[in-house]
Amino acid sequence: MSEPLFKAENLALALDRHHGGATVVDGVSFEVAPGGALGIVGESGSGKSLTLRAAMGLLPAAVEVKSGSVYLNGEQLAFAGRAARRQRRRQLAMVFQDSLSSLDPVYSVGSQIAEVGRHVIGLPRAKAWARAVELLDLVGIDEPQRRAHAYPHELSGGMRQRAMLAIALAIEPKLLLCDEPTTALDVTVQAQVLELLAKLRRELGLTLIFVSHDLAVVRQLCEDLVVMYTGRLVETGPTAELLAAPRHPYTEGLLGATLDLDGIAGSARPIPGSIPEPGRLPSGCSFRSRCGYATDECAAFDMSLLATEAQRRSACLHWEKVGAR
Repeated sequence: MSEPLFKAENLALALDRHHGGATVVDGVSFEVAPGGALGIVGESGSGKSLTLRAAMGLLPAAVEVKSGSVYLNGEQLAFAGRAARRQRRRQLAMVFQDSLSSLDPVYSVGSQIAEVGRHVIGLPRAKAWARAVELLDLVGIDEPQRRAHAYPHELSGGMRQRAMLAIALAIEPKLLLCDEPTTALDVTVQAQVLELLAKLRRELGLTLIFVSHDLAVVRQLCEDLVVMYTGRLVETGPTAELLAAPRHPYTEGLLGATLDLDGIAGSARPIPGSIPEPGRLPSGCSFRSRCGYATDECAAFDMSLLATEAQRRSACLHWEKVGAR
């Protein structure tokens, strides 16, 4: 097996003391091979986006690295400062969820892409503009020469998200981090963007880490999957195997809450209760108050990942019972 392009090792993040000091990501470890695609799923508040921001060195001011490390091509990355920017320059890029707030409203889309070419790649002004037009064409925007002069508010949501992809690709990254980039799009445009990402992976050899709450999206795009709950990993494994036969009650609950349009109308089953707040987690397994498999033993379980099958891990004492009833 090839060495991982990116690896997170026992990553733990916490709010600073002015915001309560609660741990929001706790002992997260995963890796992705060159050319691979890893999905990270879970409810809002599971710590998915913060994990991605730590990888990118873009943590909010109120969040601190408690422990752990991230590596790119075997090199340990700094989490902040000039060293963090230097290490990630031309290697990591990120696409955010809300393209309208991520793009600058007072500059044309083409100028924002060209700015990356000029200041990161070092291209002259004319070549940077020509490269911006090429990138708009690459991400599937019609009439790229004309659209390059458009402002963000003049483009549709799908076009803006494609423009965000063009900006990310302008540095020719090895790893593309995607933070729910299709959430605000309608299903038709979402499918087009996912098809585009798959095409870019094939043509450019991109490696992806894709954060989503949509299991259908990661099923389509990612070979491997990690499931997060209350800032911890609760299940990991190959996507197809994990979604076909979950080994953690939370994963089973996520699948049960997904509406099957080919099945019986109204068959979706919501997970009871709600995700607990950071700093107020129950003892032992933090999912036990919402879990139909919970026993007294779960109150003392430390939620460490246990080996189930080859390449599969689950943070559940009763993983063998999951899906059996």
